[in-house]
Amino acid sequence: MTRTPSSPPDRGIAPTDGADTALVWFRRDLRADDHAALFHALKRHRRVFCAFVLDTDILDPLPRADRRVAFILDALQVLDQDLAALAPGAGLVVRHGAAREEIPALATALGAGALYFNHDDDPDALRRDAAVTEAMRRHGVRVESFKDHVVFERSEVLTGSRRPYGVFTPYKNAWLRQVSPFFLSSYPVERYAAHLAPVPSRGIPTLAAIGFEPVDLSPALSGGSAGAQRLFDEFLGRIDRYAQARDFPATKGPSYLSTHLRFGTISIRRLARAAWQRGFAPDAPGAGSDGAKTWLSELIWRDFYHQVLHHHPQVAGHAFRPEYDQIRWAEGPDADADFDAWCHGRTGYPLVDAAMHQLNQTGYMHNRLRMVTASFLIKDLGIDWRRGEAWFARQLMDFDLAANNGGWQWAASSGCDAQPYFRIFNPVSQSEKFDPDGKFIQRYLPQLARLPPALIHAPWQARPAELAACGVVLGRDYPEPIVRHETARMATMHRYAVVKDRTMPAA
Repeated sequence: MTRTPSSPPDRGIAPTDGADTALVWFRRDLRADDHAALFHALKRHRRVFCAFVLDTDILDPLPRADRRVAFILDALQVLDQDLAALAPGAGLVVRHGAAREEIPALATALGAGALYFNHDDDPDALRRDAAVTEAMRRHGVRVESFKDHVVFERSEVLTGSRRPYGVFTPYKNAWLRQVSPFFLSSYPVERYAAHLAPVPSRGIPTLAAIGFEPVDLSPALSGGSAGAQRLFDEFLGRIDRYAQARDFPATKGPSYLSTHLRFGTISIRRLARAAWQRGFAPDAPGAGSDGAKTWLSELIWRDFYHQVLHHHPQVAGHAFRPEYDQIRWAEGPDADADFDAWCHGRTGYPLVDAAMHQLNQTGYMHNRLRMVTASFLIKDLGIDWRRGEAWFARQLMDFDLAANNGGWQWAASSGCDAQPYFRIFNPVSQSEKFDPDGKFIQRYLPQLARLPPALIHAPWQARPAELAACGVVLGRDYPEPIVRHETARMATMHRYAVVKDRTMPAA
């Protein structure tokens, strides 16, 4: 796959003279290649410094053992090395403090006349960026920002009446009509790499130095941009099977690139370009792959949720469809106990519990299981989707506000193009369909490993003698179900009665 097009994609931005020195602020884009802000800074300025801030406004509320912080530090090591490989003496300047203070101070210290960064539409990030921009402008420093985290952002894909889409399929169709090699081409950073300025000192702090505890990262999450590329290369060898394999958690179906995509250790353009060429480009070898088309659709869902967050920032805390805020969720000690059982994989439903153990042990959860566990919390336990959203935000390596919120509101039936309120996943039938041999359950619930497939999905339905023969006593080795699905389903139908006559919004 070619990384450098015949001419750089300026995206309509004309070169300017500007000051000699610029500062590029890395955030959720931890790579040196195909980087929009870095490319434009290098093209316009003769001296370009690169910086990352370990932002205490973000880090301080986190648990002291957080895999995401370890991932970031690992990715920064690789990024620093990659910058040094592009130009002698170049590297990454790393600061630890509040970004809204550290970036203006660093720009002043370096004599930068311009600050470059890529967009982040998280509401907290927008407030931070606005504060930094105002401080820069007070000091006469020009600020430039760019699209980099998605293929299409904000208001780039709109309906014929110039309104944002509220339903995914029309959005996807418009996205596919609008996309072209231009939007998927790489920014050839290496063409202007000689403009990277030598840094006076280099060094990435340790976890201990910034107040965090050591954690283990899986091999799939190590190596920064180099690790991301290895994962991507491996996935391309099986992408054609993605449509069939993606829903089975015991099968190697997903790309496992979500964390790398979240932190930008690999470019969304690179991923989408490969999927589009294999699935849709008329003259490309292998075009027409159903697996590539399905995977590209998942990347388009990501763009969709980001444009929803941009146009409807109130979804961070409120239902996209306001009438769903009328629902009265379960509260009190019993609900708290149920929530704790859900968080820690003690619901008595093996697929749900195995999924929650996967999340808590690894920081990852298979996408099918995200839907199953979310539906169980909301529609079996009757607990507010925002509580589950917050737990996922705390635990997920790939946590992204737009996607996490979109997924939870989809499960709660309160979001854009959400599942109907009466669609309630049956955790047993989901288990039988997507983990038929119980291999995923056995991996994360070893106490059930001796149960045959006929019993492992709903052990409470087995006779005590059958369980005893497999070394399982319910209530001792594994909990009884904390709720009965059919009873819970009726309660959910009643709970959603306040909104059941509402219609879904049009695109």
